Amino acid sequence: MGWLDKILGRNKELKSMFDLDLTYETNHRAYLKRIALETCINFIGRSISQSDFRYMIGDKRQFNEWHYLLNVRPNTDQSAASFWQRFVYKLIYDNEVLVVLTDTNDLLIADTFTRDEYALYPDVFREVTVKDYTFRRNFRMDEVLYIEYNNEKLTKFMEGMFNDFGDLFSRMIDISMRNNQIRGTVGVGSSQSLDEETQKNLQNFIDRLFSSFKKNTVALVPKLKGFDYNEVAKGEGKGQSVEEITKLKKSLVDDVANILGIPKALIHGELSDYETSIKAFVKFCNGPFVLKIEDELNAKLISKDDFLNGERIDVFGLTERDLIQNSEAVDKLISSGAFTRNEVRELFGKERSDDPELDKFVITKNYQTADAVEGGENE
Repeated sequence: MGWLDKILGRNKELKSMFDLDLTYETNHRAYLKRIALETCINFIGRSISQSDFRYMIGDKRQFNEWHYLLNVRPNTDQSAASFWQRFVYKLIYDNEVLVVLTDTNDLLIADTFTRDEYALYPDVFREVTVKDYTFRRNFRMDEVLYIEYNNEKLTKFMEGMFNDFGDLFSRMIDISMRNNQIRGTVGVGSSQSLDEETQKNLQNFIDRLFSSFKKNTVALVPKLKGFDYNEVAKGEGKGQSVEEITKLKKSLVDDVANILGIPKALIHGELSDYETSIKAFVKFCNGPFVLKIEDELNAKLISKDDFLNGERIDVFGLTERDLIQNSEAVDKLISSGAFTRNEVRELFGKERSDDPELDKFVITKNYQTADAVEGGENE
């Protein structure tokens, strides 16, 4: 480095030029992580928010306080659809979700809390915070709704792979922008002395020049004495294309979707394989979430004796069964005498009818009752 020091010592203007801020830091594309998570988690949340929560006693649906809280307005600030969408988001993203019932009969999703675990007694939740309010009281496990997701693969993926994908995504964008940028050189007359003030003004002028090229399709450069700008190269469109960058984002979304059990065709709106995908989604992704919620509601809102006596909460979530498209199957189920019409209604998520005729088994295309069928020799 001795020879460089001698050169810089003889030419103070050249030495000062090395202090010009001509580099720009590469930003880490943290939003890449948010794209994948928000896309997949909100997809599940929207499907769960369409569920119908039915408080049942025997075969009769009850329209009581729990029906209103679970289906209409869980609290003063959220509708039922918004509540259950946020419920699923917290469950997947935080791997757990806690819901408490306030003294005013509001269901609130906790933002933060501390859980004390016990072997022989119910666990206790303390320091439960919702928005900016922290409850002074503690909540026992049998007083709250608490569900754990237990997806360790998603947590590990978020911790490691997102960093690698983020770095790769940032590098691809930077290369694409660099290969398509306009380049030029700035010449400064040797008669000008680059003192600190001149150097600062020159840097500001270069920054404004760069900003003008970046924001405007047409930019005019003032010609100054002792200052020459010369464009030496234009981007040739080589390097990472927009399609390659899009493929990288899609690949990350696909990986998260696979972990959560969402068919990729549904996430990307591909209709070619829609029927198979929606069946797989309902069976392997939506169904388990609905079952978790239903089990927790029955365990916490209904006592053991009441449950054994026929009191329960049924959650009817998204289903792949379309009543119109399956009309022929419905006809065969009923006309063969395998199911009553009320049982078929329940299979398709509809409520039972009070008409006693719909609880009778019927056969043949005439839909007559089974006990009315006579043999051929009696005709």
